[in-house]
Amino acid sequence: MSIDKTMRAIIKPEDSPGLVMREAPVPRPGPREVLIKVKATSICGTDLHIFRWDPWARSRIKPPIIVGHEFSGIVVEKGHMVHEVKEGDFVSAESHIICHVCQECRTGKGHLCQNTQIIGVDRDGCWADYIVMPAENMWLNPPDMSYEVASLQENFGNAVHTAFATDLTAKRVLVTGCGPVGLMTIMVANAAGAHTIYATDISNYRLEMAHKLGADFAINVTQENALQFIMDDSEGEGVDVLLEMSGAKQAADLGFSALKPGGEAALLGLYPSDIPFDMNNGVIFKGATVYGIIGRKIWGTWYRTKGLLSRGLVDLSQIITHRFSLDDFEEALRVMQSGQSGKVVMFPEGLPVEGA
Repeated sequence: MSIDKTMRAIIKPEDSPGLVMREAPVPRPGPREVLIKVKATSICGTDLHIFRWDPWARSRIKPPIIVGHEFSGIVVEKGHMVHEVKEGDFVSAESHIICHVCQECRTGKGHLCQNTQIIGVDRDGCWADYIVMPAENMWLNPPDMSYEVASLQENFGNAVHTAFATDLTAKRVLVTGCGPVGLMTIMVANAAGAHTIYATDISNYRLEMAHKLGADFAINVTQENALQFIMDDSEGEGVDVLLEMSGAKQAADLGFSALKPGGEAALLGLYPSDIPFDMNNGVIFKGATVYGIIGRKIWGTWYRTKGLLSRGLVDLSQIITHRFSLDDFEEALRVMQSGQSGKVVMFPEGLPVEGA
């Protein structure tokens, strides 16, 4: 197929809030890289941090840069040393590009690579018509998977990595934060056979989704004493596992207060700045085990993700609530920030025709 010379790209142009769409040259793949025509790209909480330009984003992002890191697309060109994929392949991508030579990479912990470059954060991302990626970062999708569901797999991997940091089977689990990745985590916990799933948030819209997707109890923390409810329902025991997905101090405080002695906590939520925390009573005196979660285990999490999706244990189409053309990215971001959405997906080639 013919490849354009220029493309649309949504960029962080300068050190200030907001994003803009501009024309940019189509990147060319190197010997071990592929050029992908983006078919669908979804919005993540990290993208909102960058859009709002909070302290974390200011400390990490170096404008100008094309943003976005969740996508699916078609390989349209490959470097001469690429053998993993071919032109025409339908792919998604692991967004963390690792070095393979640091101690973490050499000891099987590539997701902790100290030289990681994340697309849309450290190098140009996928909110564009095209993106160049290392061939080794490609994930081949089944041909019957939709573009929009395929674009969610990277983010779904965060939920899978978090949920499977510990054993959830027959456990009481608290998921704090019912944004899209929190909702996906509820789906995984349900598939894993959790005894009881408590979900907390401040959005009734997302709490209703949480209940539909498998939460036994969905609690609005602005309207109800969530800690009291959990302790009463668990007969004073608290929860075995905390999965903190929100990046909100109040959620962390609630989660560790509800965690039973000897419990386990996996934390994915990205906090906009440093927060005070009662480490003594929340962790030390409880003998709690705490896991910090970053990205996905490469490639172990992807294979677990494949297993959940291919067996129908999780249906990601249930979490997509809004679809926009890439040209309407500002409205897409507004909806995502409102709390009145599940996952929001954008399409560079315009909205797909229903049933096509």
